Amino acid sequence: MAPRNRIIIDTDPGVDDVLAMLLAFSAKPEELEVLLLSVTFGNIDVQSCLRNIITLFHFIEKERQWRKSNGRPEGFETLNACKPIVAVGAEEPLADQIMMADYFHGVDGLGGIHSSHPHLSPADTWKSLFDSALSSSDPEEAAAAREVQHSHTLFTPSKRPAHEEMLRLLRENEIDTITIVAIGPLTNLATAAATDPEAFLRAKEVVVMGGAIDAPGNVPPLPLPHPSPTSHAPTPPPFNLIKQPATPLRAALNHRNQMTPGAEFNTYADSVAAARVFALTSPNPASTMPPVAPAPPGKQSADPPPPFLSPYPEKLSRQLKLTLCPLDITTPHELTRGQFTAYTASLLSPLSSSSSSPPSPLAEWSIAFLSSTFRKIESLTPNQTGDAVGLSLHDPLCIWYVMAPHMGGWRAEVCDVRVETSGQWTRGCCVVDRRSRNRREDAWEVGEDAGNWLSERLGNRVRVCVGSPGFDVFGGWLLERVYGEK
Repeated sequence: MAPRNRIIIDTDPGVDDVLAMLLAFSAKPEELEVLLLSVTFGNIDVQSCLRNIITLFHFIEKERQWRKSNGRPEGFETLNACKPIVAVGAEEPLADQIMMADYFHGVDGLGGIHSSHPHLSPADTWKSLFDSALSSSDPEEAAAAREVQHSHTLFTPSKRPAHEEMLRLLRENEIDTITIVAIGPLTNLATAAATDPEAFLRAKEVVVMGGAIDAPGNVPPLPLPHPSPTSHAPTPPPFNLIKQPATPLRAALNHRNQMTPGAEFNTYADSVAAARVFALTSPNPASTMPPVAPAPPGKQSADPPPPFLSPYPEKLSRQLKLTLCPLDITTPHELTRGQFTAYTASLLSPLSSSSSSPPSPLAEWSIAFLSSTFRKIESLTPNQTGDAVGLSLHDPLCIWYVMAPHMGGWRAEVCDVRVETSGQWTRGCCVVDRRSRNRREDAWEVGEDAGNWLSERLGNRVRVCVGSPGFDVFGGWLLERVYGEK
């Protein structure tokens, strides 16, 4: 048996995050071992993200029971070998104002499924798993909490912050044995790296879904609501989108502020965190660190707790190996509505004409939120209709990369990629030096090359994924792994 690729998934589920986790858990034990799901804000607020993870495990458990009762392989074998930890992390970015992608993923991250299909949502008993009930001095309260925990058998809830769990695992395991797959904003990773840089650098690799190198950004303008004849257009207050209710004002804020032609959502959602993590790929991280944000009232600029993270030490034992999967490579890998519908059709009907078997729970659940997603894509994308509508598999591609690294076709180029954090129009944009000039071994003077882009000793060293086993291969491979062979 080949050695397992042990991974931590940092995630903000969302539709494609859920598909990525389903793919990871469908792996064989010799392919992947998922140690931790580190939850962050991003597509939606962090508590909704957590609910989606609990729902995911709920349906994996129901699916395995359904497959067993129908004489099918249960699948999701990696969960037999390792029960992952689930830990809750960042609720907001380090310095930027919070942005969410609920305009695309829905207010709950899954196209509004928790409201439109309440029968497909698990009971809210899981909420007690992440509070203090398990360690309560009241025997009855502790026993009730343990009973709830026992009902969720596929994961282990943690009361530690996600970045602390991440660092603990990196410290307790051999160096270069754990890969971090980051498919949301990089706030948890930046916090872990600032807390203990040397422990963070024990990671074998950090695989990031983020950024746009040559591709356009994916944080689009939103349609404004149509005001009634008697209403007045809302006046947006002088701040970006925050935790507002779903009102016309929020839609106006979205339209005004959640818009960029150049940035990908994850780097846009916390540009400072992305810049700090990317800086660890440099021989001299100080050369590419973002400007320090001003301290708020009552805080000193030297205070280290988040969001004012400590600078990295001048000397670090090693550089971070970071592989970036930007929109350039993720966008062309699609799952079309036609592919998905054709593959899951047989899972919705009885297995034989004489059978009264219910449909596959996993197929029923995923059809509910993916149908909503395909409709949203169809409404936003010109010239895509019917079965041709395609969902870009941004986050699942990162799992494919770590799950099947030996498949032919994976290619990466090392580039000096930096994330803009302070530009008026360019927040979250990836900047790459495309000049063909020679590099110098010594550092440039600032006046000659501002930012020391052309120095051999400074600048970031990001591995940008530019090739995969095939754009047309992945969608079918994912369906077969997640839903089983036909």
